[in-house]
Amino acid sequence: MKAYFRVAWAVLWKDLRVEWRTKDMFTSMAVFAVLALLIFNFAFELRVPDKRMVVPGVLWVTVAFAGVLGLGRAFITEKDRGSLSGLLLAPVDRSAIYFGKMVANLIFILVVEALILPLITVFFNVPLITLPLLLILLLGTIGFAAVGTIFSALTVNTRAREVLLPILLFPVLLPVLVAGIRATIGLLEGDTLNDLANWVQLLLFFDLLFLIVAYLTFDYVVEE
Repeated sequence: MKAYFRVAWAVLWKDLRVEWRTKDMFTSMAVFAVLALLIFNFAFELRVPDKRMVVPGVLWVTVAFAGVLGLGRAFITEKDRGSLSGLLLAPVDRSAIYFGKMVANLIFILVVEALILPLITVFFNVPLITLPLLLILLLGTIGFAAVGTIFSALTVNTRAREVLLPILLFPVLLPVLVAGIRATIGLLEGDTLNDLANWVQLLLFFDLLFLIVAYLTFDYVVEE
């Protein structure tokens, strides 16, 4: 078990160090997210009487599309550098590689969310930085990273991987997006987490389900 966690930590630490040096993934995700928020802000200012009504959709759509940019590069970098084959040949349980990559993707998306939450608060005049909403966002982001990482590995060997990834990913992510948006709407309307228990339970179930599925299937997904 110690060796398993050591491998997962090594993959995670390697991805964090590479991103710290290059900042390729974070830069693309952050710039896209900020531009998307600016477009939403100006578009809804002209057509929507109260911009706060669209905040849940703006938040989750921005996170989803910015996250896809990062997830798409999770395994592409390894593939282009030829290091993916070396990782897969290592005498370790391949699911450890998945969890290292998944946690790295989760951290990158959370950092982008930490950037956009204050911006949404300023643009749309809605207090988003509350513990209940941060919890909902965290649960949704875990599910997003869990599914996105496995699909990123699945599409890395295809020619149209940049197009194929969102096509495969978003239909599977619908429960997370629907639950996240509905829970966010409820919180902004004054509901408590107890009032939104069904949506919170759906997010928890989805997270656990796909983490287990990814653990069981990652070995087969990365087989060429």
